[in-house]
Amino acid sequence: MDRLENWVGLSDTTLKWFKPYLNERDYFVSIGDYTSERMKMTSGVPQGSILGPLLFNIYMLPLAQIMENNEICYHSYADDTQIYITISPGDYNPIHTLSRCIEQISDWMCQSFFQLNKNKTEIIVFGSKEERLKVSAQLQSVMLKTTDQARNLGVIMDSDMNFSSHIKTVTKSAYYHLKNISRIRGLMSWQDLEKLVHAFIFSRLDYCNGVLTGLPKNSIRQLQLIQNAAARVLTRTKKVDHITPVLRSLHWLPVYQRIDFKILLLVYKALNGFGPKYISDLLPRYEPSRPLRSSGTGLLSVPRVRSKHGEAAFSYYAPHIWNKLPENCRSAPTLTSFKSRLKTFLFATAFN
Repeated sequence: MDRLENWVGLSDTTLKWFKPYLNERDYFVSIGDYTSERMKMTSGVPQGSILGPLLFNIYMLPLAQIMENNEICYHSYADDTQIYITISPGDYNPIHTLSRCIEQISDWMCQSFFQLNKNKTEIIVFGSKEERLKVSAQLQSVMLKTTDQARNLGVIMDSDMNFSSHIKTVTKSAYYHLKNISRIRGLMSWQDLEKLVHAFIFSRLDYCNGVLTGLPKNSIRQLQLIQNAAARVLTRTKKVDHITPVLRSLHWLPVYQRIDFKILLLVYKALNGFGPKYISDLLPRYEPSRPLRSSGTGLLSVPRVRSKHGEAAFSYYAPHIWNKLPENCRSAPTLTSFKSRLKTFLFATAFN
C-alpha cells in the first residue's frame, strides 16, 4: 500500500480499491473434499492473480532506485535482476561501487521481507584473459567471488563469450531427446513425429540463438549436426545419404540461417514499433549525404568495427544482414508477410 500511494501516486478511491484486495487475506489448501485450516497472510501478493506480477514489480521499485543512486546499469526480468558495470584497464573504482551497491541491496531486501540468495548471486567478468585476472583479483579483495560461466535466462554465458558451454548443454539435451524419439517413431504417425521433433529439438536449437552470431563455423556445425540427425530420424534417412536434399524436402532452414532469421525478425519488430527502444536505438536509418536511389529503401547505417568481436555485435551484424535483404522484404507491410518473404529469401539463398 505504501508503494501504491507514495511511489505510484494512487490516492482516494483508487487506493481504497486495493486495500480490501491486499489486506486481511488468508490461505488454505483444498484437496478433494478436504480443506485445511485458514492461515492469515501478512505479506506477498495474491498467487495466480492477474494483478500479481504488476503489483510485484511495483513493490520492487525501490530496488531500481538503489542501483540508479549508485549509477550502476541494471536490467530486470520479473524477480531476476542483473547489474553490470564497465571497467577501464587500471581503473578499479567501479568495483568498490559495485560492492557497496550489493550491500545496499542486501540490506533493503532484509527490510522488505526478502533474502538475497548469495548462492545464486554470480559475478562474471568479460574481456581479455589478462584483464579478467586483474579484475577478479580486485573483486576478491572486496569479498566478491567470480565465476567463468553464468546462466542467463537459460543461456550459459562464459567469460570468453564463445558460448561453448551453452552449445555443449544444448547438444547433450537434444541428442538425449532425439534418442528417445527414435525409439518410439515406429509407434507414431509422421505428423506426430514431426511435432515431437519441433517440440523437443528445434525448441532448443532456436532458443535465444540470436546470441550465437559471429561464432566460428565449427561451433555452429555442432548444432547443425543435431538438425541433420533430427532430419534422419524423421525421414529414416541412412547416415551414408547426403543430408542437403532431405533438409530441402522438409523445408528446414539450416542452423546459421535460423540464427539470421531470428536477428532479422528482431530488427523488423524494432523498426516497426514492436520491439524495445534500446534495440531500435542500435539501428539508425541510413541517411546518405546527397539524394540517391537507395534513399527511402529501408536501409540501415552499418557502424565501422575493427575486430571480429565487433562484427559479432548486434549493432553491426543486424544492419549488415538487413541491408542484404531485397526491398520487398524490408518493406513488408505486416509481421506475417515479413516472416513469409524472409523465409522464402533465406531458403532460396541456402539451397541455391
